[in-house]
Amino acid sequence: MKRRKGLVVGSVVTLPLVLGTAVIAQSPGAAVSSDWTPERLADGQPNITGMWNNSNAMFTPLELPEELAGQELSADELQSRAEARASGRKSASEWRGHENSRGVGGYGTYWFDWYWETPVDIGQASIVVEPAAGRVPERTANARESIAMNMAQLHDAAENMESGDRCISRGVLGMMMPTEYNNGTLILQSPGYVVIHSEMIHNARIIPIDAPHADKKVRQWEGDPRGRWEGNTLVVESTNFKAVGNMRAPGSRAPQHAGRRMVERFTFVDDETLNYELTVDDQETYTAPWTVAFPYKKDEAYQQFEY
Repeated sequence: MKRRKGLVVGSVVTLPLVLGTAVIAQSPGAAVSSDWTPERLADGQPNITGMWNNSNAMFTPLELPEELAGQELSADELQSRAEARASGRKSASEWRGHENSRGVGGYGTYWFDWYWETPVDIGQASIVVEPAAGRVPERTANARESIAMNMAQLHDAAENMESGDRCISRGVLGMMMPTEYNNGTLILQSPGYVVIHSEMIHNARIIPIDAPHADKKVRQWEGDPRGRWEGNTLVVESTNFKAVGNMRAPGSRAPQHAGRRMVERFTFVDDETLNYELTVDDQETYTAPWTVAFPYKKDEAYQQFEY
């Protein structure tokens, strides 16, 4: 929820996120040129501690609409599309009777960030920036078969249900991607560590800096993250994932395989902006690696509530 008064969840959390907005759409991961120098902590880390919010990105579609393939949109066109997307969500949520509505809905619209937020474009036409087509690659045949089995036998066993629905883990994607609500992410730092705390499932990722990965036998729901700083960019590489048959993924649900590798880049652009980029490489689930990118904005007025 966007503006709430309550108890802030305090963990050891940290996340540097951001890649220049318009730049992201052109060349993901490109260096951000700036003479700005961030405050540094005693151990030399740029100080990214605070509450960050990615709700602006929810007005940009996950995938590039097919009719926009190969086009370059102006800032005015991107803003117009963001406003239309916001208006469409509100219109679709209005109750017009059983014959003209998409079900009864789950919550009152005032619980959703898109209901309160002013739509704004983030300088790109889709959240997916690689492949160049702006769309999540096809899932492998084995992944599609697994998804179909889980849906057909969804309530036959707890293991068939999506792990987020079980309130165990939404996975790295579920924690970091913009969603309907609870988009505030708390980042805290201590010497040698960054902690990222997601309001969804009140989940914390503790990221050691400049440390080796755990033994390959150690498997975790969000993998084994290890960070390093490259200037003002925090690079987090996660391996050692727990194999999960049904986990939240952008656009749908998908298996998470033990061989998955994820690389995140959090670029500290200025006091108010972190550009975030995440690359997923899971050859058992997707036919090619893919990357999403979007900004986080400092939002100290946001307060997290226990999930």
